Amino acid sequence: MTVTESPASRAAEILSRPVALNGLTVPNRIAMAPMTRMFSPGGVAGEDVRSYYARRAAAGVGLIVTEGTYVGHDSAGQSDRVPRFHGEEQLAGWAKVAEAVHAEGGTIVPQLWHIGMVRKEGQAPYPEAPAVGPSGIRTDGTEGEGKAMTQRDLDDVIGAFAEAAAAAERIGFDGVELHGAHGYLIDQFLWSGTNRRTDAYGGDPVARTRFAAEIVAAVRASVSPDFPVIFRYSQWKQDAYEARLAETPQELEAILSPLAAAGVDAFHASTRRYWIPEFEGSDLNLAGWTKKLTGRPTITVGSVGLDGDFIGAFVGQGSPVQGIDELLDRLEGDEFDMVAVGRALLQDPEWASKVLSGRFDELKPYDAAAVKTLS
Repeated sequence: MTVTESPASRAAEILSRPVALNGLTVPNRIAMAPMTRMFSPGGVAGEDVRSYYARRAAAGVGLIVTEGTYVGHDSAGQSDRVPRFHGEEQLAGWAKVAEAVHAEGGTIVPQLWHIGMVRKEGQAPYPEAPAVGPSGIRTDGTEGEGKAMTQRDLDDVIGAFAEAAAAAERIGFDGVELHGAHGYLIDQFLWSGTNRRTDAYGGDPVARTRFAAEIVAAVRASVSPDFPVIFRYSQWKQDAYEARLAETPQELEAILSPLAAAGVDAFHASTRRYWIPEFEGSDLNLAGWTKKLTGRPTITVGSVGLDGDFIGAFVGQGSPVQGIDELLDRLEGDEFDMVAVGRALLQDPEWASKVLSGRFDELKPYDAAAVKTLS
C-alpha cells in the first residue's frame, strides 16, 4: 500500500533541508526578504529592530536579509530613519542585531544599498548631496535634478560597498547582500533605460554590468574567501513594472556571467509573483533561469504565501493566504534553492513556524497596517 505524504510533513521535509551559500550553512530554505521599515532614527537600529528580526529567527526563518541599509556615501539615501551601515553607533546597533538573531538559531546578512537617482534633493541624512546615477536619468525617463557619475564618484561608491561588507564580517554578520534591483543605483547601470553612457560603463549588456561587477569584485576582495556575497536583481523597476534587463536567456546570461565571475556566491532574483515564467517556452521563473545559466544557488521571491495584487497590498488592499504546493514542487525539482518571504512574514512573525509545523489554517492574510509597526 502506498502511503501518501501529508501536506504538513511534505512542507517540513522540503523546507527544513539545510543549504550552503559558500561557507555558510543556512539551517533551512526559508529567508526573510528585505523590506524597508524606517524605524531607525539617526540611521541606528535599536532594540525594537533587534527584537523584530530575532522574533522571526526564533520562529524558524533560516536566513534574515535585513532591510536595505545605506552604504557610506553621502548620496546613498534620503531618509534619516532608514538604517545606515557605516558609523560607530550605527554599526554597534547592527552588531547587536546579528547577535540577537544568532542567539535564536538564525543566520543574517545586511542588504547594502545606494538609491542613486531615486534620491530627491534636500533630503536627510545629507541634504546637500546630489542625486547621482549613470546618466542623471530617473527610471521614469526624466533627467530631473542630479548628475551623471564621474570616475571619482564611481570609485567612491565602489569603495563604500567594500567598506560596508568588511564591516559586516567584522561585527559578526554571516554574509552580505548587494541591492542591485528595483531601479536603484546598481540597477540603473544595468538597465538601458537609465544607462546612456558612452564610456566603458555603458553600451551593450556586458558593458552595463561593469559597475556592478567592480562592486562585487571589491566586496569579494574585502572579505574572507568563504564569506557569502549575495546579489539581488530584478527585471522590474519601481516606476517601470514592465521593464526588462533581458528579453532572452542569452541576454540574461550576458549580464549574470560577469557578476558570477566577479565573486557572487548566490543570486536573489526578485519578481512580483514567483510562479510566473520568465521567458516563453519554459516554466522556469527568474530564479530558475538564473541558476541554470550561472550554476550558482538562487533565492526566489514574489508574493510567496499570498494571493492578490503586489502593489495594491501595500496601499491598503488585502492579500489573502495562498497555498505553497507549487513552491514546494519547484524547490523539490531544484529550480531554485531558497525562498524569500516578504509581506506574509511582515504580517505574521510566526509564518515559518506555522508552515514548518503544518499549521496552515493559522496563517494570517496580509494587511497593509503591518507596515506601520515592528511587530
